Amino acid sequence: MASSVAPRSENRPQTTGAPARPGTTTTRHRELLSGLTARPKHLATKWLYDACGSELYTDITRQPEYYIDEAEHEIIGRRGAEIAALTRARTLVDLGAGSGRKTRLLIDALLAAGSLEQYVPVDVSSAALRTAARALGSDCPGLRIVPHTAEFTAPLGLDPQDGPVLLTFFGATFGNLRPPERRTFLAALRARMRPGDGLLLGTDLVKDVATMTAAYDDRAGVTAAFVKNGLTVLNRELDATFRQGDFTHRAIWNPHLERVENALQARRAHRVDLPALGRTISFDHGELLHVGVSTKFRERGVRDEVAATDLRVSHWWTDDARRYAVSLITVADRTTAHGTHPH
Repeated sequence: MASSVAPRSENRPQTTGAPARPGTTTTRHRELLSGLTARPKHLATKWLYDACGSELYTDITRQPEYYIDEAEHEIIGRRGAEIAALTRARTLVDLGAGSGRKTRLLIDALLAAGSLEQYVPVDVSSAALRTAARALGSDCPGLRIVPHTAEFTAPLGLDPQDGPVLLTFFGATFGNLRPPERRTFLAALRARMRPGDGLLLGTDLVKDVATMTAAYDDRAGVTAAFVKNGLTVLNRELDATFRQGDFTHRAIWNPHLERVENALQARRAHRVDLPALGRTISFDHGELLHVGVSTKFRERGVRDEVAATDLRVSHWWTDDARRYAVSLITVADRTTAHGTHPH
């Protein structure tokens, strides 16, 4: 299936478009300088998500090789009523909401159960949030929709009376985080959660290598365009001189760490100017610019990571093919005395 987003020329640097990230320029530039001058060079996945990147990511989920949306819909379609009965959530917080398609079945189930009053989609793309909010507002006029343009780690400012709160973190985003980042993320959520709150966590499971790598290297080239869009973001953010045609996209399976590693490989030796940083960086022929990882999980590992932050997996559901899991995570019983943490 071809991308619905018009292709960009690879013959010159791309510098137009909307900003990709909130935050101070100093903080952003410090982070980018650290990654682009490291050995090996790396770029955080979040830098792929400007307006174009968000559209491309939505298009990735429509590719035949991408099974995660299908698996999520199977699980939530089958377990939505059960989840609604277990959580009785008044507020649903959708971390990394994007277009919001992933949680629509869950919203319908919570509305049918009579508990849901407020939906808070959180995403870095304000355009995606506006589109999702308009569509949902038309279909669910009685639901309070509060879009929140921010990274999924940002404070939400929820009031205690908004609970019980159900947070969702779907897709493969949890696997995009490195182990220390996953611990920090879960600990931050734990600090916001009270007894009665819950987290629905999506985790992509270890399976045959061909299936896993194909999901990040589709035949239509949409994932490659998505990853290369990070160069467009860098050109805009840093007034840089990256050229998409100087790189080839690669999806590499790392069997030791059980993760797919996305990278851009230099097709020739060249230099890139970064005027906003006052630096020039060099790429050797064949050198990799690492652009995020997608860790694959096993049930035991997920339970251990969750338990390490005083949370517990109370329910674990997979699709029939056991490609993907959604787990309901709650506050561990021994920590209920600490239920006064702010959201």
